[in-house]
Amino acid sequence: MAAFRDMEEVSQGLLSLLGANRAEAQQRRLLRRHEQVVERLLETQDGAEQRLREVLTAEEEVAQSLLNAKEQAHQGGVELRQLEVELQRASEEDARLKASLLRLSRELEELKEIEADLERQEREVDEDTTVTVPSAVYVAQLYRRISKIEWDYECEPGMIKGIHHGPSVAQPIHLDSTQLSKKFISDYLWSLVDTEW
Repeated sequence: MAAFRDMEEVSQGLLSLLGANRAEAQQRRLLRRHEQVVERLLETQDGAEQRLREVLTAEEEVAQSLLNAKEQAHQGGVELRQLEVELQRASEEDARLKASLLRLSRELEELKEIEADLERQEREVDEDTTVTVPSAVYVAQLYRRISKIEWDYECEPGMIKGIHHGPSVAQPIHLDSTQLSKKFISDYLWSLVDTEW
């Protein structure tokens, strides 16, 4: 602003010089003053341009920083969304695994109950076998010695097969229990037994 006032003074001085037709000394003085004003104006302009460049550089840096911050925020948002998706998948997988674990735990409990039941039944069978089997074996051996009949246990269901080892000859037994009565079969088998001891 001071430069413009100085220019205005120089201009008015020139006008007064021209109007009054003054001496050359005043003209030189005004010209020097004009040169000083122009130099100050150029210096001011250079300073203003330098400050403008500095401001523009600062603005560019701030703009670049802002763009970088926005890019980082965008990248952070993308990463956050990816992490949320991964978290959702992990939560679903966790829920699925928990359900599977619960189902398997129930199956394991059922299997433990079945195993305990089987162990109990096995103990009962063992107890029954220790008492029943020896006596059943004894009775079967006694009947075999008395009747002298060797039974065929692998014959078809409903058939009674075996060999009676009589006093003189072995005789095959072949009876169909579906066609004969139980009484007839019993009487026939007892008739084979030798009454002499």
